[in-house]
Amino acid sequence: MLRVTKLFLFFMVVCLTNISCNVAETDKTLIPETPTFPNDPPSNWLTYHLVHPGPGQAEPGDPNPIYDYKGRYHLHYIYLNDTGYCFAHVSSDDMVHWKWHPTVLAPPVTGHGMFSGTGFYTKDGTPAMVYHGEGSDTNVIAYALDENLDKWTKPEAFKPLTEDGKEIKGMRYWDPDLWERDGVYYAISGGDKKRPYMKSEDLKNWSYLGNLMHEDYKGEPGIPASEDISCANMFKIGDKWMLMCISHRLGCRYFLGDFVDEKYLPEFHARMNWTEDPFDEETWVGGLNFFAPESFLTKDGRRVMWAWLITEDVDVHPTGVQSLPRELELPDDGVLRIKPLRELKSLRYDEVAKKDITVKKGDGYKFEEVKGDAVELKVTFEAPLPKEFGIKMLGDKNGDDDLTITAGSERKTLDIAKIKPPFELAEEEDLTLRVFIDKKVIEVFANDRQAAVVAHSDIRNNPNISFFTKDIPLKIRKAKAWKMMTTRVLQP
Repeated sequence: MLRVTKLFLFFMVVCLTNISCNVAETDKTLIPETPTFPNDPPSNWLTYHLVHPGPGQAEPGDPNPIYDYKGRYHLHYIYLNDTGYCFAHVSSDDMVHWKWHPTVLAPPVTGHGMFSGTGFYTKDGTPAMVYHGEGSDTNVIAYALDENLDKWTKPEAFKPLTEDGKEIKGMRYWDPDLWERDGVYYAISGGDKKRPYMKSEDLKNWSYLGNLMHEDYKGEPGIPASEDISCANMFKIGDKWMLMCISHRLGCRYFLGDFVDEKYLPEFHARMNWTEDPFDEETWVGGLNFFAPESFLTKDGRRVMWAWLITEDVDVHPTGVQSLPRELELPDDGVLRIKPLRELKSLRYDEVAKKDITVKKGDGYKFEEVKGDAVELKVTFEAPLPKEFGIKMLGDKNGDDDLTITAGSERKTLDIAKIKPPFELAEEEDLTLRVFIDKKVIEVFANDRQAAVVAHSDIRNNPNISFFTKDIPLKIRKAKAWKMMTTRVLQP
């Protein structure tokens, strides 16, 4: 995933353009390092988000190939060290507590830098990955050689050919994605306009199919059909195919649709990032950026995703932050559900619970018992709901500089600090909010139908949570809060 701001240190790296490196399997003399979490991390480092501990820096920090393999979850993400762009490799037995493996997917081993791609399984069940070989002008495939996913084959370039066996003139290789449908492998090379699309029976011989998008797709209101599609991830969910990706202008977004005559025809589009412009640093604080998504299917059938949180200028752990993992579902009503990973509940301790609270206009209600800078809050507001109500949090001792979440029975958005994700309540529908506070980063989930990430200007040891209403009394059926444990990883 290419960013064109100061985050992207593209020209600081010497491009290694030889795709056929002589080293196929891992040579330990060429492994740059194993990232290690410090015993005493800086106070602004997050508590229960996955962060890159160094050496090097995760700029970009895109999550990439992910697997549920041989009883462990494996996640890769991009980071930059002295050798170039690498894939960090972490594994876990619960998607919450991670340990780092040696960095084996790095320029000294692969012969090129590691840019965005995705993980998949071959028809015989072998873990494999596609990605863009930075500096090589091509996309590549590599296959796992061991159960720990610490050894990989020499990367192989894959390119589609025309019907007469010729390479496609002017094709741009970028952010590939690969999936299987009806026993056939399909892949795209990301970017704008053409989005080169191809298929193969054997992962060796690729036929060019033209543009991924069906000719009937004309774009969305305010979003042209030629909008950038990068960091793509195509998968079946419910009875639809979902294309999750980014536009560099809009950040994370997704389509729901199906294939018609082998081409993808979207029926629905929505954003998952809510800043007005990911490159406008004025909007970052209070908005943050949800970028470069990647997902996988667990053995128990869950679709789980991560995204890179662009946190520069927010003064948290610099840049190498992954979002909390989210579970995606598409039930029969066709509305995407977005839920926090269920395993996050294992981090809870010191529960504080209240129930049957009534908040009157002008009074407010302080949830004073909640303490700590790493907290989960779950609150259910009971219908009929006011036209304007919500939560204030993270203010100082005088109640200033707070972060406000505002909802309402007749509103079209859920306002969270400076952002306004679309969200509407049905008539007589309760509202349940789950709010995850991790130092300065706040993730909000609303009735499992909307989710957003924001940042706050300060870390508060007391989150100063309170509830308010601007009109009719607000009834709170129950409110619970927990401190959240650290997910500091154990090293191998």
